[in-house]
Amino acid sequence: MPQTRSSTSDFNSAFGDAKKHAAGAAGEVSDAAQDLYDQARDSASQVADATSDAARKTAGSFEKALRKTIETQPYTAVVIALGLGWLFGRMHRPL
Repeated sequence: MPQTRSSTSDFNSAFGDAKKHAAGAAGEVSDAAQDLYDQARDSASQVADATSDAARKTAGSFEKALRKTIETQPYTAVVIALGLGWLFGRMHRPL
């Protein structure tokens, strides 16, 4: 019988050690995943900010170009606006 107790206690000890190692590895994996998530979130935030800035700058330059065209060539701008309005108006109707 002493051998049975020894085998059982050895098994329990080995099982306990394996459980501790698994818990440690799981903690490390969890920490690594959290770090990766934080980095991805920060990168996505930076990309969103850069995209927003680029869109603002592009809209601003488009507005300046449109304003300059309207001021320098008003008749051409009116003809283009009428043509675009006609095209957009025809889009929802069948030919």
